[in-house]
Amino acid sequence: MTLALVDIPFEVRHHCWFCGEPCNLLFEYHAPTHARHPSLTIPACKECRDLAKFQPLTSIYECRTAVKDGLMRRYAKHLAIGLNWTKDELAQADFTCKTLQSFQRSAWFMYEVARDRINFAGWPLVLDGVPLAETLPDTRFNFDGISYSSVFAAIEHYGKVMALDKSFLSGIAAIVGKQRFGYAIRLARLHLVSDAATKRRVIRELLQDQSAAS
Repeated sequence: MTLALVDIPFEVRHHCWFCGEPCNLLFEYHAPTHARHPSLTIPACKECRDLAKFQPLTSIYECRTAVKDGLMRRYAKHLAIGLNWTKDELAQADFTCKTLQSFQRSAWFMYEVARDRINFAGWPLVLDGVPLAETLPDTRFNFDGISYSSVFAAIEHYGKVMALDKSFLSGIAAIVGKQRFGYAIRLARLHLVSDAATKRRVIRELLQDQSAAS
């Protein structure tokens, strides 16, 4: 039995609901009995459809979060280009090696494609004229031009691409708050090779500073 296809706005009629890439495939989401919306079909590119098949979870919205996190892990190196370079810096880099020259020509484009797929929010889902309410709390976290599914996804990403201690970064972020996430990253990078005792001392000092300020 074919599941009902969601209403698709004309301007995105050939685009993946998960990432916005052009597509001509469909993903059938079979809602579990406790889901707050019916089963449905949405447009999806092959990559997102394959990721979604293994992450049904409790709703299409949770499924989307899992797909986004999967894309984030898969394209971490592409997204890291935007962490290490600006567009102008890359264009002006004086590479002499052919391999690096090839990287220079394609790197920013690869970054932009990965960034835009991660940031694509999808269109509001409507089934037979009835909007499907998104019941999940909005945990999205925007930082440095990227929309992460949560601050924890951002910690996972930065821990991977910068080889940071994720537990240490998480501890700093929990104290200083996500509004100072950039500071948390800088502090974690400063202590990249510090031992565990030093990191514990840093955490204690941050907590003391916070208590003194409150």
